[in-house]
Amino acid sequence: MKSFNDFKTFNEYIGLPKPLDNDIDIGYYDPPNMLPKSEPIMIDFYRISFKINFIDKTVSDAKPVNAVFFNSPEMSGGWDIEPTYKGMYVQLSKKIIEENRFLFKNYLDYGLHEPLLLTEKEIVEVSTLFDLMIKYYNKERQNFEVLLSYVNVLVSLVEGFYKRQFSTNPKQYNRIVTDFQQSLNDYYNQPVTQLPNVQYFADKFGLTANYFGDIIKHFTRKSAIENIHEFVIKKAKELLEKNREMNSTEVAYELGFEYPNYFSKFFKKQVNLTPKEYRLRAIKN
Repeated sequence: MKSFNDFKTFNEYIGLPKPLDNDIDIGYYDPPNMLPKSEPIMIDFYRISFKINFIDKTVSDAKPVNAVFFNSPEMSGGWDIEPTYKGMYVQLSKKIIEENRFLFKNYLDYGLHEPLLLTEKEIVEVSTLFDLMIKYYNKERQNFEVLLSYVNVLVSLVEGFYKRQFSTNPKQYNRIVTDFQQSLNDYYNQPVTQLPNVQYFADKFGLTANYFGDIIKHFTRKSAIENIHEFVIKKAKELLEKNREMNSTEVAYELGFEYPNYFSKFFKKQVNLTPKEYRLRAIKN
């Protein structure tokens, strides 16, 4: 698998202009002069890719879409596309993200198979913003802070567009939430050796952890890990109330805790009682 650590070598590979900056690269696509097909590759930076009238040839009977796609470090992906689209891209180094944490949004770690579909109004909005970004990008390091501000506006806009997409397609996403809740129940219908975690359920649904987590938070108003913790506490209470022959250590192992002491601290933090105190109160009541 080919890997690219900088904009310059990746741009040469795909057929894009040489970047003017090592931390931010902005440009317009020129599909006829670009690589239309590639085996999976890996990049060591972040990409936000806006594609208009995009057709993915790997999907049978695919129709043109207007969408935003993401690449991030350690995430591999290939492509086979019709060279008839147009669009824009932004590439951000890990260094610029680390130095300007406000630029990072969860969606930057979404997968290539989790695109954002754009409305016509959103395309106009993004295109207008890109014209301004290109103006300052072409001046290289002059007014770099202005360019950085526009990049911040762009990443915030995309975050807002994703919230719009979640809200306008509730059936599609509610199915994920419902399946997640059912999977939590199913998790403890078998012997477990560890606590459930967000990555486990994201993998189960074929989604990246950030994308899965944002869907769950959008529809439940709680993060995925908060939902998991609430369910674990619910199961712990049931075991403490109904299986009185089990001591706290046995309950901890039954739930997948590696260390019983951690279970006691976790339970106390969530319930404001130790497992023993909770059981005594339940018996008394």
